[in-house]
Amino acid sequence: MQELDPIILQQANAWLQGNYDTDVKQEIKTLLDQKAYTELTDSFYRDLEFGTGGLRGIMGPGSNRVNKYTIGTATQGLANFLKKAYPNEKIKVAIAHDSRNNSDVFAGITAGVFSANDIHVYFFKELRPTPELSFAIRQLGCKSGVMLTASHNPKEYNGYKAYGADGGQFVSPEDKAVMAEVAAIKSIDEVKFNRVEENIELIGEEMDTLYLDKITQLSVSPEAIQRQKDLKIVYSPIHGTGITLVPKALERFGFENVIIVDEQATPDGNFPTVIYPNPEEKEALTLALKKAEAVDADLVLATDPDADRVGIAVKNSENEFILLNGNQTGSMLINYLLTAWQEKGKLTGKEYIVKTIVTSNLIEAIAKAKNVTYYNTLTGFKYIGELMTQFEGKQTFIGGGEESYGYLIGEFVRDKDAVVSSAFIAEMTAYYKDKGSSLFEALVDTYIQYGFYKEKLISITKKGKSGAEDIKAMMEKFRTNPPATLGGSKVTMLKDYERGVETDLTANTTKPLELPKSDVLQFITEDGSIISARPSGTEPKIKFYCSVNGKLENKAAYAETDAQLDAKIDAIMQDLGV
Repeated sequence: MQELDPIILQQANAWLQGNYDTDVKQEIKTLLDQKAYTELTDSFYRDLEFGTGGLRGIMGPGSNRVNKYTIGTATQGLANFLKKAYPNEKIKVAIAHDSRNNSDVFAGITAGVFSANDIHVYFFKELRPTPELSFAIRQLGCKSGVMLTASHNPKEYNGYKAYGADGGQFVSPEDKAVMAEVAAIKSIDEVKFNRVEENIELIGEEMDTLYLDKITQLSVSPEAIQRQKDLKIVYSPIHGTGITLVPKALERFGFENVIIVDEQATPDGNFPTVIYPNPEEKEALTLALKKAEAVDADLVLATDPDADRVGIAVKNSENEFILLNGNQTGSMLINYLLTAWQEKGKLTGKEYIVKTIVTSNLIEAIAKAKNVTYYNTLTGFKYIGELMTQFEGKQTFIGGGEESYGYLIGEFVRDKDAVVSSAFIAEMTAYYKDKGSSLFEALVDTYIQYGFYKEKLISITKKGKSGAEDIKAMMEKFRTNPPATLGGSKVTMLKDYERGVETDLTANTTKPLELPKSDVLQFITEDGSIISARPSGTEPKIKFYCSVNGKLENKAAYAETDAQLDAKIDAIMQDLGV
């Protein structure tokens, strides 16, 4: 019979004997009585840590769960960090939350702990998107900010995104310093939960207006929008915060025919109409696609619960709605922005775009052709934000993004922004329609011009303590015994970002990688395919990204070339054993 690890039992007993609420203690007692040892182990085997997206996990009692105490400890640690970093200043922070169950409660706890530490809190009185929080931090001169969200995760999850003074998520060394302060808290009694009301100031509509004013000024093709203002756009917020700003942003840009998916318009943390509230999943767009077919729409937009990611659907050459993936949408946005800036004579040589190392190299090819500087960063939008802050006032950020459906246009925010992205995807659609082209036709034209790049992501979920160990073992196996060939092409280069080394496997030479260390492996083949393996920083998953490319001779060859690239990806994934 399975036994409970004594260390786990010790941790559980510490909560039973500590200064925790009675209902929390009762939940733990019930798990012990039921001998729910797997759940107890997962709840207590570690403390929740900051990953690429902050603190994120399943809600419930325990040190490895999102609850009043892990949220309170994280906030106290962050408050301690801020007081050390800004010793002689009156510190200000901003707090927002999404539509998830308990997000409002956790936001209130966060505000309470900050206020008890004599930190001034700007508190969004109602749910708001993540990008607006980033915007508010910058506008209000805050030293930090917190967004209560688990982004696109299932309903059992919640989380805590911590931001720095530039409006971006904390990066090294600050992230490590915050983690150290959180880890230094040894007892829940060190957390100041006693709320001080006079330190909390409510904000809302005035920040909406400022934000919408700023992003509307970014529009590059208002004339095309004016001519295509009746463009039929179906929009779903998937029960999230997007409903507060996306329709307003589309209206501000000049679109007059926006159709909301009513069944998904009301914020609801149970996400009743979907399995996962993730616009990367076709299932989450089922109702939006049904509505789009009924009204014969030009474009479908769907945002995740905290409105930092957006998924889209467009009509293909057979007049059927298809979903574009994050690489396709990101590439099209960059191509549109650079083309429109070029046409308006706005390119001066000081502009740049950014993508992550696992995002399509089609973006790189477009930037090279248009002679615009491009940068690659590690996965995680915080690294794009870090670069933007580094170049602020020296170079102009046009746009950037990552394959996981997150994009940003303009310099007002330091995180992915589905509000401004939705507006620009609509503007881009209007621009091409004004030229007699659909967005899908424009995508095919882009492939003909720059090369047909095709990507696929496979995620393998491994939950709990045993899952974390499995993922570690998989990465170690690939690191020590890399494949010799993938998809029939020789692996010529291995980039190990954890060790900071790039190895030329043909010449047997090494050189250092310029980016910071991260647990990512990249295999590059003789024919230009790139395969990346990376454990997720926010979910119990290991992710495999595959990118292949070929030449597309003409539109007639699209289907055949597409199938060939798909077959190539399948062969590579088979060789990897995933």
